[in-house]
Amino acid sequence: MSQFVTLTIKKVIQETPSAVSLVFEVPAKIRSDFHFIPGQFITLKAKVNGQEVRRAYSLSSSPNDPDIKVSVKKIADGTFSIYANENLKAGDQLEVMVPEGKFKLQPQPNKNLNYMAFAAGSGITPIMSMIKTVLTEERNSKFVLIYGNKSSTETMFFKELLQLQSIYPNRLFLEFIYSRENTDGARFGRIDKSTVNFAVKNKFKDISFNDFYLCGPEAMITTVKEVLAENNVSNEAIHFELFTATETAKATNSGETIIHVVLDDEQAQIKADKSITLLDNVLKADMDAPYSCKGGVCCSCICRVVEGEANMPVNNLLTDAEVAEGLVLACQAYAISDSVKIDFDDA
Repeated sequence: MSQFVTLTIKKVIQETPSAVSLVFEVPAKIRSDFHFIPGQFITLKAKVNGQEVRRAYSLSSSPNDPDIKVSVKKIADGTFSIYANENLKAGDQLEVMVPEGKFKLQPQPNKNLNYMAFAAGSGITPIMSMIKTVLTEERNSKFVLIYGNKSSTETMFFKELLQLQSIYPNRLFLEFIYSRENTDGARFGRIDKSTVNFAVKNKFKDISFNDFYLCGPEAMITTVKEVLAENNVSNEAIHFELFTATETAKATNSGETIIHVVLDDEQAQIKADKSITLLDNVLKADMDAPYSCKGGVCCSCICRVVEGEANMPVNNLLTDAEVAEGLVLACQAYAISDSVKIDFDDA
């Protein structure tokens, strides 16, 4: 079910002193499997220091590009991010899962739409894919990017964005914000309430925006969502993706349970522990359940609770309607009842 395939790294691009892009060559025979909608991600699997590591990275390339590209920013104590930045090179191979994800912008070539995005740091990666796709497929649509970083040197895709703006000066609008650098043409500080109000009420007040896309730290996303709501932007028009969450689920029960698992058209019954997540119980039973971040910020491990009860203390992804349908993030959910049936195939 995990659908990993082996792909070769075509080239490694040094985007900033602390970030690289990995460009993968996708063989023609499986190219259709890697079709994606801007905003979606792939999961990379590798052995690092003898341990299997999985990480989800948003695609920063356009669906129309011949290759696929993800961009990895090095973070302190980041096992895979350090490995990617310091060790990977052209010709290396990685296990790659087909694209997935709910954060996406479906292009509408016959419409004239206006988008505004707020991104910070590596949160630019899915937004970059959206920008390139909108500019090429929605010929009259406009895109405004509010983009925060420490400095221009640490700004991923800085030159590429400026180049795109020079090609589409009346359709792409850039607002750079630096927290540690005063630069002409850029704002100083962070993406906060004043930044959002400046963009919506002042700089771009004459543009009626159809959708807003937010990607970056949780605190930034929370602030932007709140200020947009204060400016009468509907919840349906605000789309966001977290790269990390400040809160993760903790067990609320203890004791044993029986988990009936439907996975890859097969069924299994396992004795499980209520104090660990559904996903960890399934993986402990040596079943190949789909997962990536294990932090509740991607959607790889979504499953449906068919029978019994499960509790999901933290939910950063699923809508109320999806939860009502029985969907849970297996990495954030715990069994409550003494027997629970979960279905990964019907999620």
